[in-house]
Amino acid sequence: MNRFFASLLLLLLAACAGPPVQVAEAPQPSAQIGTERAVPAPAASPARAPLVADYLLVDKSERLLIAYRNGKPIRSFRGLKFGAAPTGHKRFEGDERTPEGLYTIDTRNPQSRFHLSLRISYPNRADRAFAAQYGRSAGGDIFIHGQPTGYRGPPLPGDWTDGCIALTNAEIEELWRIVPDGTPIEIRA
Repeated sequence: MNRFFASLLLLLLAACAGPPVQVAEAPQPSAQIGTERAVPAPAASPARAPLVADYLLVDKSERLLIAYRNGKPIRSFRGLKFGAAPTGHKRFEGDERTPEGLYTIDTRNPQSRFHLSLRISYPNRADRAFAAQYGRSAGGDIFIHGQPTGYRGPPLPGDWTDGCIALTNAEIEELWRIVPDGTPIEIRA
């Protein structure tokens, strides 16, 4: 009888362990961006400090952001929120779309209207030229950010930004720590 209870206990413990975590399905970064870019090493030992990302990939259709280091995924975030018109590339100021293409994280704002923000280098030269053909502005101030500053509820539902990429406050805090200025970001449809 003791063997029966011991076997049952082992089965219960194995069931509590849960499935192994897999990151194998992560999309690979575009070959257009090299991963040889120098990135400052973390100050503490690798076992204690988070890895520093050298490339970000946003897949709008999957609502997924993956941070890479040397071509390997180190962290992913799901359930991204975009502009109120999430489909298609941003073309003009006020169209509430999130840009698509290759950009850079060019600065950070700890005093943002939203909980932390990392600015994306939109618009680039091609974006400005396209908008100018129509006598319009391409817009700008596209960020990855958290929830509105001072908001204490659950993450806002639906696509609510003006073209930015929104995360939870805990997620943007983590991303803020691992993404230095100058990090390339690819945003796919």
